[in-house]
Amino acid sequence: MLREARIDLGAMQANLDVLRATVAPAKVMGVVKAQAYGHGAVGIARALADHNVDWLGVTDLAEALELRAAGITTPVLSWLHGPDLDATAAVEHDIDLGVSTIDQLERAAAAGATVQLKIDTGLSRNGFPPTDAITAFARAADHERRGQLRVRGIFSHLSNSSPADDDRQLELFVELVDAARDAGLDPELQHLASTQAALTRPDTRLDLVRLGIGLYGVEYGDDADPAALGLRPVMELAGTVAAVRRVPAGTGMSYGFIDRTSRETTLALVPLGYADGVPRAASGSATVAINGTTYRQVGRIAMDQFLVDVGDDAVAVGDRVVLWGDPATGAPSASDWARAAGTIGYEIVTRVGSRVPRVFVDGAAAR
Repeated sequence: MLREARIDLGAMQANLDVLRATVAPAKVMGVVKAQAYGHGAVGIARALADHNVDWLGVTDLAEALELRAAGITTPVLSWLHGPDLDATAAVEHDIDLGVSTIDQLERAAAAGATVQLKIDTGLSRNGFPPTDAITAFARAADHERRGQLRVRGIFSHLSNSSPADDDRQLELFVELVDAARDAGLDPELQHLASTQAALTRPDTRLDLVRLGIGLYGVEYGDDADPAALGLRPVMELAGTVAAVRRVPAGTGMSYGFIDRTSRETTLALVPLGYADGVPRAASGSATVAINGTTYRQVGRIAMDQFLVDVGDDAVAVGDRVVLWGDPATGAPSASDWARAAGTIGYEIVTRVGSRVPRVFVDGAAAR
């Protein structure tokens, strides 16, 4: 295959087991937004559902409807909406709406939706600001008393900036949940923690944790080591050597000649580029694995292809090239590529393009 993202569903389910045991007795939401961080939303969501995940989380309603169209019946929360929110569709397909504004709340009530109230405890993103939350709680309670709405949960998101910042957010969250109860609400779910907080701050686990990047076995914070917890990368991005060329010293490589060969060497051409999510910013800094050996990527990464300097080794057309995968196999990791590109592992896996086929496998069956 010219290029592929091999998605190990066995690793995903094993990661779920590890994380679920760690955060118990809190329930677990598997976050599958943005095509499951680039891994393929339906395939990942089905694997999580088959492994009895409690909830699935997505960003927008279209993502939630895609899961329902695929026959996935696990509870789903969708939490970011535009001004054209179709709350009726959420009701018809049994999707919880995370609501952040009074307009969203009123649309949800008009449709008879089940909602989870998002409150902003410090990120300054979506969610009711603390100054508006009391009003929102009162209106939600009034709608619930009239049978127009069900408030299932209240949630927020930590910044993971520092222990002190997280302490302040947790304290504010608890205060606002108390205020919601004073207003007459009785939410069954309170949730605040994503992967990093769920693993490092047991006091933030509450009723439910939202597990995102940790499920995919990718580094979830500075100096975090997923392997130390028994988490395995789920994605292996690979291509096939498309051409091999022997070149003399001083040969320019790819656009702009940012690299020239320092000696006679062999260059291997790999048919992936920034159109496929390979970060151009990593040009000349990243590594790949071919036949179990690590080589440096050289020259500018182009839209569809890049070069690898393999020296005098016997690399041939058709050999498999692993860009990132499980370091336990000798491959670079998504975090290695992130460091080469000056970004984070989340972005590396999520940006893998649509022309890269997702090939779902169960690596556990081979272990």
